Amino acid sequence: MNEQHVRWYTQYLSRDFDMLTFGHAGYPFILFPTSLGRYYQHKDCGLVGSVAPLLAAGRIRLYCPDGIDRESWQNKAISPADRVRTHLAYENVILHDVVARVRAETGHDRLGVAGAGFGGYHAVNFALRHPDVVSHCISLSGVFDVRSLLDGQTDDNSYFNNPVEYLPKLDDPWFLDRLRVMGIVLGTGDQDHSRDANLHLSHLLHTKGIPHLLDDRRSCGHDWNHWRDMLPHYLSRLRN
Repeated sequence: MNEQHVRWYTQYLSRDFDMLTFGHAGYPFILFPTSLGRYYQHKDCGLVGSVAPLLAAGRIRLYCPDGIDRESWQNKAISPADRVRTHLAYENVILHDVVARVRAETGHDRLGVAGAGFGGYHAVNFALRHPDVVSHCISLSGVFDVRSLLDGQTDDNSYFNNPVEYLPKLDDPWFLDRLRVMGIVLGTGDQDHSRDANLHLSHLLHTKGIPHLLDDRRSCGHDWNHWRDMLPHYLSRLRN
C-alpha cells in the first residue's frame, strides 16, 4: 500500500500543514479526522487498513489532511466568531491546497469526501457548500449541528457552516441540481449517540429532494470497530 507524508506551507493558516496519502490509483477521497484528530489518526485507528484491498487494487486513493478543531471549533480561548473564521481558513486549505493536489496527482476534477464523528460534519458541510467539487459524500456517525460549540452566539459565517440551519432554506437551483446527483451516504446505527442527528439530516435532505442512502444499522454504535465495517462497504459500492 503506497503511503506518503506531505507537508507544505499554507498561506491560509500561515504555517506548515501535514497530510498522509494512501494508494497509487483510483478515485480520490478526502478523509477528515474526527474531533481533535490529526492527519495520522485514520492510519493509527485502522480505518485506512480497513480499505487496504481497495487501495491495493487501485480503486481508491485516500487523502488524510490534518485537523485543526483544537484551534477552531474547540478553542474556548477565542471568540465564537473567531472559531468559525479559523474553520473557514481550514476550509480554504482543503478547497485550494488539497483539492489542487488531488487534481494534479489523480487527473480527477471532482472527488469524494468522508469522515467519522465530527469528521462527518466536515465532510457533509464541505460537500453541501462545494457541490461543484464533491461527487460523493460519506458520513459515519456524523454530527451536523455546531451551535453547541458557539456559546449561543451566531453570525452569517456560523449560519452558513451549520447544515441543519442553512439546508432547510436552501433553494438555489445551482446548488440543488448538483446535490441531487451527488452520492451521499449517512451511516449510523441503533447504538450510535449520533443516530438522531443522522435521521434529522436525512429528513432535511428528503425535503429538498436530494437522494441519499441512510444506512441505519442494528447493533451498531459510535466507535472505530463499526466505522471499519462501514467505510469499506460503502467504498466498494462506489460508482464514479
